[in-house]
Amino acid sequence: MKQSIQLRLSQHLTMTPQLQQAIKLLQLSTLELQKEIQEALDTNLMLEEGDEADRFQAGEADDIRGPQIDEAERVQMEPDRHIDQEIRAESSEMPDELPVDTHWDDVYDSYLPTSAHSADDGSDFDPFAHQSRPQTLHDHLAWQLNLSRLNERDFMIAQAIIDAIDADGYLRIDIDELLATIDHPDLDPDDVETLVHRVQSLDPPGVGARNLRECLLIQLRQLPAETPFRSLAISICRDGFDHLPRQDVSALARQLQASEAEIPGAFDLIRRLNPRPGGLIEEAPSEYVVPDIFVRKLEGRWHVELNPDSTPKLRVNADYARLIRRTDQSADSTTLKSHLQEARWFIKSLSSRNETVLRVGSKIVEMQQDFFEQGDEGMRPMVLRDIAEALELHESTVSRVTTQKYMHTPRGTFEFKYFFSSHVNTASGGECSSTAIRALIRKLIAGESARKPLSDEKIAKDLEAQGINVARRTVAKYREAMGIPPSNERKRLA
Repeated sequence: MKQSIQLRLSQHLTMTPQLQQAIKLLQLSTLELQKEIQEALDTNLMLEEGDEADRFQAGEADDIRGPQIDEAERVQMEPDRHIDQEIRAESSEMPDELPVDTHWDDVYDSYLPTSAHSADDGSDFDPFAHQSRPQTLHDHLAWQLNLSRLNERDFMIAQAIIDAIDADGYLRIDIDELLATIDHPDLDPDDVETLVHRVQSLDPPGVGARNLRECLLIQLRQLPAETPFRSLAISICRDGFDHLPRQDVSALARQLQASEAEIPGAFDLIRRLNPRPGGLIEEAPSEYVVPDIFVRKLEGRWHVELNPDSTPKLRVNADYARLIRRTDQSADSTTLKSHLQEARWFIKSLSSRNETVLRVGSKIVEMQQDFFEQGDEGMRPMVLRDIAEALELHESTVSRVTTQKYMHTPRGTFEFKYFFSSHVNTASGGECSSTAIRALIRKLIAGESARKPLSDEKIAKDLEAQGINVARRTVAKYREAMGIPPSNERKRLA
């Protein structure tokens, strides 16, 4: 092959480190952003967190502290400061002890810090560091098992049964599989079955069941014998469980030879049972959502503002910045200059992120004012392109902003993406959002007759009467997405 030199002109998109950092900060959630900021503070010596005085100088005092208080209120709120001024006016020297009319123990209880570090060493007390790990269902069952008087062999079998129980409280393996997991000679299925019933007698009621029917029967049998409809409910779960999902009163009455008037009472008793007994004990760690913006209605208008606590105010350390002027072209000087440039980029990217989030949040509130006034029924159809075109942004930018970003409103805390939904054409030629249709379906079902619930076809006709053309399949899809059972399962006796 003959070698040659050719000159070509082409264009390609290059992402600078600044752009990559801005995109990364934009798609982070508030909690992830706080971790990123803390990491930047730990690794960049030029960055430091500003204090509250910087916020006041930046004009954020009203957002943080609210309206200014007058001098009379300040005197009432700070009496100790004026007393201290009077004492210093009388004498230029502070005495060793000041006379007081009360003692500390008269007002406050004696307190000994549980932490090994005292407040004098400058360490902050973290209450979450002293929390024990959440109690699990296995811990609760093992604690009860230790109180039981079982021999070593039975205790080992019961421990194996508890280990096989899942978080919902169900025993998901059969007796043969349990026998295979227990390393002990001379075991037979009857021994294991006996210990399964022993575990099923523990708290919470219904734990250790192998299916829903057994779970309900265990809870019913542990109720007091004088409980109304207890015997009938046991018969329904034991002999007529197949009719229970459909709540077929006539079939149950014929099979159990019971009165149709008593069966609804047994249904109510069964309905009060817990199908997931393990959830009563299992403690899941709490997950918190920090809103990025606040939406308030002031003087008849909706106002949107950033959450001042979501991101700390950062600044460049002035002392380190002044050292750059005094240094030469040494390695230390190069490091300081590099950290200064990175700090400026980070602060600029963070400011750009906050500005973009505020712009997108404000535009969402502006376009969804009917939702804030009326609720879900007032939600208008909206897609990412609508916000992108209104703000002259790219759809990918709007997608990053609306992911894992939340706004706190008088109606609750919602993710930005909650306000985007598909649309359905109306009879008048307009559009209705899927969120509004779900709200209307939920409203129709809430007002239906218990004896004659609305079918999907009837709901579709009622929506058509309101000018919303929705097929029966669409109604069924929305109903299932909201976890609402079909009409035959919603039927109740009056």
